[in-house]
Amino acid sequence: MASSAARDTSSARETIYQAISAIRLVDPHTHINPHSPASTTLADILGYHYYTELVHSAGMPRQEIEEPGIGPRELVRRMVHGLGNITNTANYHWLLQICREFFDFTDDAITPDNWESLYDAAEEKMNGAGWAQTVLDHSNVEAVFLTNDFDDELEGFDTSTYIPCLRTDDLVFHLAKPEVRGRLERCSGVPLDGTLGSLRAALEQRFEHFVSHGARACAISIPPTFQPTMVDDGAAQNALDHVLRHDTQAEDAQRDALSRRVFWTLAELCDQYGLPFDLMIGVNRGVYPSGVFQGQDLYDSRVSLIQYKELFNAFPKVKFPISVLASVTNQELVSYSWIFPNVLTNGHWWYSNTPSFIHRDAAARLEAVPRNKQIAYYSDAYKLEFVLPKFDMYRRILSRVLADEFVGENGWSEEKAIQLGRQVLRGNVDEVFRSPLIDADSIDDSNDAADSPIVVATSGGEGELGLADDDSELSAFLASDSDAGDSDAGDEHDGFATVTDDSDRTVGSESFGKVDPLAETVNASDDELGFLDPIPTAEEIDAAEVADVVLEDASSDFDAATLDAEIDPSPLDVGDLLGERDENPTGPDAPGSNIHPLAADGEFTPDSDSMKLKPDPMTGELHFPVGEDEGGDEDQGGFGAGVFDKS
Repeated sequence: MASSAARDTSSARETIYQAISAIRLVDPHTHINPHSPASTTLADILGYHYYTELVHSAGMPRQEIEEPGIGPRELVRRMVHGLGNITNTANYHWLLQICREFFDFTDDAITPDNWESLYDAAEEKMNGAGWAQTVLDHSNVEAVFLTNDFDDELEGFDTSTYIPCLRTDDLVFHLAKPEVRGRLERCSGVPLDGTLGSLRAALEQRFEHFVSHGARACAISIPPTFQPTMVDDGAAQNALDHVLRHDTQAEDAQRDALSRRVFWTLAELCDQYGLPFDLMIGVNRGVYPSGVFQGQDLYDSRVSLIQYKELFNAFPKVKFPISVLASVTNQELVSYSWIFPNVLTNGHWWYSNTPSFIHRDAAARLEAVPRNKQIAYYSDAYKLEFVLPKFDMYRRILSRVLADEFVGENGWSEEKAIQLGRQVLRGNVDEVFRSPLIDADSIDDSNDAADSPIVVATSGGEGELGLADDDSELSAFLASDSDAGDSDAGDEHDGFATVTDDSDRTVGSESFGKVDPLAETVNASDDELGFLDPIPTAEEIDAAEVADVVLEDASSDFDAATLDAEIDPSPLDVGDLLGERDENPTGPDAPGSNIHPLAADGEFTPDSDSMKLKPDPMTGELHFPVGEDEGGDEDQGGFGAGVFDKS
């Protein structure tokens, strides 16, 4: 009989891909401008730093790309002449997919001969009413997280679709600049009087502002040299005094101390306000100063997560979704997420965002990290059009890993693999980045009762339980039978598996105020949702009308004669426990002999000295000093005998 590893998984790949492609996404990290989220010309797309970096690297002078006053049409004309050298890249594939999906482009390449017609077609589409929402709907995206400056007013856009995220790089690394401190004073309304208290009050006001406007996370991009450790009040106040006197000319050591204190304060506020703290670790700025805009930074392999051990240990309740810039750092991230409950793997960032690296890194995470601690992917997009091709690239890779490794190698059913794909793509985003304003009471109210069915994901109307439209691929997929040989025993069946454990349950769209496609309705109690109140109130105890203690008189049923009859008149002979020997019997089993120790145990005679506990010099554990000779030296029966050394 052929092993499951030898099975052809190509069919499973496509089945899984179609299923997870139907999941309505929340993109947990972008650089979208909510006031202009979609592109207005093809130049907005070709001006993405991936393309300017690559054509510059391939030989196009920087001046041609960044000439002051260059118009969008002229920029596209110039960029097209450099695209021929990057057609092999994943980034070029994103470009073609955007043009095909959104602008009806059918050619195999963008060339000097066809770019103008493409430019005109794209501009016509982009100028249509509601273009941004069209892109979101076509991309099957419900919401995107933003990257907001700390002084962003967060007004003028729908925060349920464009979700704020407090970006704190300037606060941590640029507080020596007077203009940054001025911005903090103006937006917070807190005068910075030179004290740590006023600085903390200003930072706390920013958290209040962001949380009240629907923020779901705090985030920061961190250089490889930074080590976030606590700085005490005295050292922090000295550092602040020095920085205020010298501004950007302050000593590096003092600026670093202030940065570490501000960073630690942000972690405290994340703990206080219930926000995850996204850490994007390892970028070295300005490595190539002659590069194009945003094309000057590279990773540094000297970074290690050991630099963050104090932070992870100090804030066990703060979730730290972590992105690493290089695939070579991924194994360390996997290991830390393996051990630390508050460390999560987060996306495939920047130079790791290519298919070969994603495949290796994603497989390692899925094989080693608990499934509820993985944020599978984010687009990092600057314009909405890029969300679709980037996520589609990831879905293809995820489908391959799930089909080959989990269905093919581990014998999972396709339904079970799809459940895992859904959890890492959407379910964990909903759970990890839950609004801190949502509590158990509001969720209970929204669902009427604890035992009422909870819609975890649909694609019908908003708040409506149902599948996708009848003519969609998802409906066809759900209606079809799964391969007969792929069903596992238990609660899974043709189509999608019934959710039977918390790891597969996605409350999901409730936290974003909308519904999410491709999921089930589950009957979830408060306990299953994690809102368990084990201590009843006094009112609840009184309402139960149940006595704490019930006293009953059992004397009427007591029969002393019957009890006496059940006593064995012959006592049990257990030998001479006091150690007194008879005069004549010999041998270890003779009556009256001493109790003999088990093998490898020493024998001792109790006295006042031997009964004192003494610490083991190797482990510090307290032991009776069994096996010590008269001189106090330890033999094999002494301290540490039989102790397992775990290094």
